[in-house]
Amino acid sequence: MLIHLPIIILTSLHPIAIADAIPQFEIARECQLEGGTKEMEERCVIDENQARNQLQAEWIQFSPSAKFQCNEEAGIDGTPSYVEFLTCLEMERDVRTEREAKTSQ
Repeated sequence: MLIHLPIIILTSLHPIAIADAIPQFEIARECQLEGGTKEMEERCVIDENQARNQLQAEWIQFSPSAKFQCNEEAGIDGTPSYVEFLTCLEMERDVRTEREAKTSQ
């Protein structure tokens, strides 16, 4: 009977995301594919870096399901963007917060 105890304990544990990290996107490639002038490309790089930095600062507040969904959506065209990823996560968070506020009333 005690032989089965470790198996029971292990199967009752909830899975924990070990590598819950911000995905790595190729900013230079994304901005080159956007096209436009050199100034537009440079602005794109600045915007992407700012979005990545904001993601790093706010990463833990987003749900795992939102991270997964938004990561898929941000890369749907083959060139993932931190700006698109962050925008999606913020929208998901805002909708969830609004729903929670309505249900608590």
